[in-house]
Amino acid sequence: MPTPRPVNVVLRALQILRALNRQPVSSVDAIHKHTAIPKSTIVRLLQTLEADGLVRRAPQYGAYHLTSEVTALTSGYHSEPRIVEAAAAPAEALTQELKWPVAVAVHDGDAMVVRYSTIPHSPLSFFHSTINMRLSLVTQALGRAFLAYCGPTEQDALIDLLVRSSGEPIAGQEASIRHMLAQVRERGYALRDPRVRPESSTIAVPIFEETRVVATIGLTWFSSALDAEQAVARFLPPLQEASAEISRQLAATAG
Repeated sequence: MPTPRPVNVVLRALQILRALNRQPVSSVDAIHKHTAIPKSTIVRLLQTLEADGLVRRAPQYGAYHLTSEVTALTSGYHSEPRIVEAAAAPAEALTQELKWPVAVAVHDGDAMVVRYSTIPHSPLSFFHSTINMRLSLVTQALGRAFLAYCGPTEQDALIDLLVRSSGEPIAGQEASIRHMLAQVRERGYALRDPRVRPESSTIAVPIFEETRVVATIGLTWFSSALDAEQAVARFLPPLQEASAEISRQLAATAG
């Protein structure tokens, strides 16, 4: 399908909002200087934005300024959208290089939830889609990589939650779980429990924002194509580099 043409009036309104964001109060002349939009168009769009409560006139300056209503436009942009935005390009580059599908998951209660996947870009995908799929913190690679790198207090709380949860049959296995998590930290990566869908496997690493683990990224392959040792040797370095790049992107958008 051909790419639809952008709606110029919307693009111009966004340009005006960005120009207004440059300084506390802006005149029509200043907005025109920053955007090159005709002054008559600027005035009409400012009036429209004013009617919607995003902009207010400052008569004493003969100019305009943003209102607090513009903050509502960012209320839906929090940790998960930032992670997805930061992860998209590195994850797609990883799949373009290695062909296997890559997923990025974030923590949600007693599980990890897939929020981004390169399945549409991979010729070797296992599922039509994994978006919003919930994954175990104990048996899935994306969950293990997160739980292993949590702070001690958070890890203890999550393990306690899992022990009490009927969905995770791990009562009496706390010692073995903690041993597995220690191995993940020592190795720097997690593998899926081989008893879960043995026809495929996943390797995952944590994604950090500063020193805090905020998500995980993993790559899945057919078990018949590579054994675990071969997969680690081939996939771990580029997966770790992708994680580092996502962390750099998160740092660049912090605040």
